[in-house]
This record gives sequence, C-alpha cells and structure tokens, in this order.
Amino acid sequence: MHKPEGVIEVLLQPGELYFSDCYTRIRTLLGSCVSVVLWHKTALLGGMCHIMLPTRRNPGKTLDGRYADEAIFMLVKEIRATGTQPSDYRVSLFGGGNMFGQLMQKNIGQQNVDAALKLLTAHGMTCHAKHVGGEGYRNLIFDVWSGHIALKHPTQQQIASRRYEACSS
Repeated sequence: MHKPEGVIEVLLQPGELYFSDCYTRIRTLLGSCVSVVLWHKTALLGGMCHIMLPTRRNPGKTLDGRYADEAIFMLVKEIRATGTQPSDYRVSLFGGGNMFGQLMQKNIGQQNVDAALKLLTAHGMTCHAKHVGGEGYRNLIFDVWSGHIALKHPTQQQIASRRYEACSS
C-alpha cells in the first residue's frame, strides 16, 4: 500500500505513546526500553508506546507512559474509545536490549520485555511477533496505513517483518 497524502510523522520519546488512524507514521529509538506496537488491519488504527520501566514504586495520581503497566493500560483505553477490542489488534514487541553489559546486575531490558508480555496477556492481547533482547539499540518505524514495521538493529541491517521471532504463548 502506498503512503497516503497528508501523513503525519510522530517521533516517540521515552515514556510517550501515540494511537491514531491511517494517516500516521510513528518512529522511536529503543535501547533497554520496549515498544509495544498495535495494529488493527480492518479499521486501519494503530499505536505504539515507548516503555522505560516495568512499573513504578509509588504510583501517582496521573498515568505515566514511562511504565509498562500504565502505558499498556493507556493504550487499551485508546483502543476501547474507538469501539474496537484489544484482542482484534496485531501486537508486536521490540527492544529490551542490554545496553549496560555487565555493569548492572539486573538486565532492565529483559525486565521490560517480561513485564510487557505479561501485561499484554492480562489485557487479552496476543503478541504475534517480537524482536527483543540482545545488544544495542533499535530504530523502529511503524506505518499505520499498512501495518508495515521497519526495524534497524546494529547487528543486523534491515529486518523484514516476516523475519521477526514469533511470540510464544
């Protein structure tokens, strides 16, 4: 599918999320952070979040997209506002790289991946594809009009979506 006229491009910073229609391209750069990408093939709706940590110790009064539990809850809220259901979306997961090597005892990237997968299941969503872990950053571009996801990873050149690892239940 060709890029429609009037497409807006959104650059997600850490802790941000965006949910929109087919006139949107969403980009982000991930290290140990994780992005959940959602796409509804029929309605041509989709979204992405840029999660920094699994959860926060002292929840605040307002939701904060930096945390997996709150970001995924906010995406589900956006989905329901459109009259669609979370289970109708193709879900992909990216990021969670080990950016600090042996400097940290706990791999925050893996913790982010684990939290996201658990939360997706809790919200009735199934992860269809993932490209997570390993070393280094990932540059991610998602075209809502087609569902196409482009990923660049330093250890691999361009990776086609069909080469992502399938998520296991």
